[in-house]
Amino acid sequence: MIGEHSSKQYDHELETIRSKVLLMGGIVETQFLDAMACFRIGNPERADRVIAEDDVVNQLEVSLDDACSHLIVKRQPTANDLRTVMATIKVITDLERIGDEAAKIARTAKSLHGRGTPGLNHFEMVRTISTATSDMLHDALDAFARLDGKVALQLIARDAVIDHEFRSIMRNLITFMMEDPRTISSALDTLWVAKAIERIGDHAKNIAEYVIYVVEGKDIRHTKPSAPVLPDQGAN
Repeated sequence: MIGEHSSKQYDHELETIRSKVLLMGGIVETQFLDAMACFRIGNPERADRVIAEDDVVNQLEVSLDDACSHLIVKRQPTANDLRTVMATIKVITDLERIGDEAAKIARTAKSLHGRGTPGLNHFEMVRTISTATSDMLHDALDAFARLDGKVALQLIARDAVIDHEFRSIMRNLITFMMEDPRTISSALDTLWVAKAIERIGDHAKNIAEYVIYVVEGKDIRHTKPSAPVLPDQGAN
């Protein structure tokens, strides 16, 4: 009976942590969407809210890391239970970094619109990669919530498509800067935003990899994924 009671208590504590991690995930997902809205239309007040929200995410990271550490010390989980806790700690770190990237986008949006630099449709340059990354982050959080290894595996291949799109954006922006030096400032801002989006995709991929680690007990980081279907190489 003591063992059963202890097991139920552990399950309850772990589920409480997972629920708070998903809450954190919802916050950073909204941060990213709001940051991209700021990049599209401006609105410095909204950008300031995105930046301020990063403090909330940072505090959640600290409190959740502490809760996970206490759970390990108090319950001494083993096997799959320990994998779950360790993976959860890593997911927390990736979510905090997504919040950092969203704050970077908001700061860049505020700076770009404050200068009123003409000559480049900056949002259209990143619309596709932004949508793909937002969908990937949402699906990664859903896979974590349901511990869905199949969905997680599919997400890993999608990250290569985002990387490909980033390289295409970079080439286009370099061309703009070479052809019209007046676009250099706004093109660089757009490049920093595209890079932040690409990094968010990397963190979403990491979350998917941790789901697979929990479900299958395999650490597939730094392994070669199956080849994704990329856009036509000849298209810009």
